Amino acid sequence: MQHVRLPHRRGGALLALLLALLSVTSVAAAAPPGPRTRTPDGPVVGTDHGPVRGRSHGTYATYEGIPYAAPPTGPLRWRAPQPARPWEGVRDAGAPGPKCLQLPVFGSGPATGSEDCLYLNVTTPAGRAPGRGRPVMVWVHGGGFTGGSGGEYDAGRMAARGDAVVVTLNYRLGALGFFGHPGLGDAPAFGLADQQAALRWVQANAARFGGDPRNVTLFGESAGAISTCAQLTSPTAAGLFHKAVLQSGSCTTAFPRGAIVPGTPGSGFFEPQKAVQDAGAAAAGHLGCPEGPGALECLRGLSADKLITPELSQTFNKPVYGNALLPAAPDRALAAGRFLRVPVVQGTNSDEMRLFVGMSLGRYPLRDERDYRARLAESFGAAAGAVEAEYPLNKYPTPALAWSAALTDTTFACSSFRANKALAGRVPTYAYEFADRDAPVVAGIPTVPGFPYGASHAFELAYLFSDFPLQKPLSEAQVALSDRMTGYWTRFARTGDPNAAGAPHWPVFRDRAPVTLSLAPGADGIRPVGFGAAHHCAFWERQR
Repeated sequence: MQHVRLPHRRGGALLALLLALLSVTSVAAAAPPGPRTRTPDGPVVGTDHGPVRGRSHGTYATYEGIPYAAPPTGPLRWRAPQPARPWEGVRDAGAPGPKCLQLPVFGSGPATGSEDCLYLNVTTPAGRAPGRGRPVMVWVHGGGFTGGSGGEYDAGRMAARGDAVVVTLNYRLGALGFFGHPGLGDAPAFGLADQQAALRWVQANAARFGGDPRNVTLFGESAGAISTCAQLTSPTAAGLFHKAVLQSGSCTTAFPRGAIVPGTPGSGFFEPQKAVQDAGAAAAGHLGCPEGPGALECLRGLSADKLITPELSQTFNKPVYGNALLPAAPDRALAAGRFLRVPVVQGTNSDEMRLFVGMSLGRYPLRDERDYRARLAESFGAAAGAVEAEYPLNKYPTPALAWSAALTDTTFACSSFRANKALAGRVPTYAYEFADRDAPVVAGIPTVPGFPYGASHAFELAYLFSDFPLQKPLSEAQVALSDRMTGYWTRFARTGDPNAAGAPHWPVFRDRAPVTLSLAPGADGIRPVGFGAAHHCAFWERQR
């Protein structure tokens, strides 16, 4: 394989590590799910491209590996998603389609998946749907725009308990999904365009699966939440969904300098079109393709393994703005009120950054006050003393936990709080904090002595999706929390308001009364909290 070295782009090295860690969820979720009953003569549903045969699992049925667009290969590489070809006969939909090409999260090895990957999966409750149809929930997976797949998320419990149709999808990743080049003009991020193509498929087919195409909720976690933010600010997404849920990612999420790896610059999740075009032109040259009109033909003729490399994944891992899909940077669009008028649930986990810090401590230890102050100085410059006064070491068990708290607040908590304020003035907004600090650790994440992960990034996913691989099972109280969260999410999808009889009240978030609902086990675990004060958000606003 040709080794490509590209000019350094702002935040590339930092994002490379972050994206690998963000993909931890996908790696864990890829473990085999619990046993399912496979029925040879499964239910058949007719789609607009042909009938599919699913699988019945008692309280729900699944229809997996349904193509929602043509394979984006050969001349369709780096083009807008095209319609899938109809098929004759009944297509078997008993397993997910291949995931999009991606590198292993940890270590080295060949890429896995396929360039032919634009498939989705539908989970429906058993029984006849009501007259108007069930709410439809469309899940966008995380993985830092370089990893993951929709087939890794088992939505059976959510569909059955919430009486909702749940769709999970794949979208192009890395250099195949977020490449830019002058020859492509102002083409949008192909991964985001894929998501919109899947939403159009839902509009055309939801009713066939008992869903209501007029009641679609887009929801996602991490890169899936960043994607949902992008779709909220995209004019071309208007009418494709009617509610949104963002978990651990917002339009304003960004990382300060040296957030995890010393020596790396700060970075956000969106890039201007020109920067990505320039990087694409440089990449073409390094890959041996000529300048000018022949560049794209040459690039489309390369084998996919030459494009799925660590270097290219570090370079092309962010959605671009300055095009028809994303005319403006989403944080600016949000602040200016240029976003779709749909109800929103948005939240974070109370210890988001502990996952990233904990997994980096082996190479970048935080042993004492000196280490802590060095990291503060690099990340916050002249404001380092003020940050240390706000997060003094004597209030935390270890320097690593103090550092994690500061990073959690500035990166995830207060950016989400700021985004909720921008949303709340124009649409119904509900804010949450997943706060189960005894949440089971996701399988595959190493134990770090003296460093509890708490309610870290991605740890809420096991409370929403079935058979999520954990180092220990949920306790009885955590199962009760899982049931309550599933109820809130599906009730919101149904009505635009997560509240239901018998559940603790979830107040609407308002600029003058910015109340967040804490989600934790126990009799008093679900309650309104003063999120902004707990996460020092007034302090961080002064540092902007």
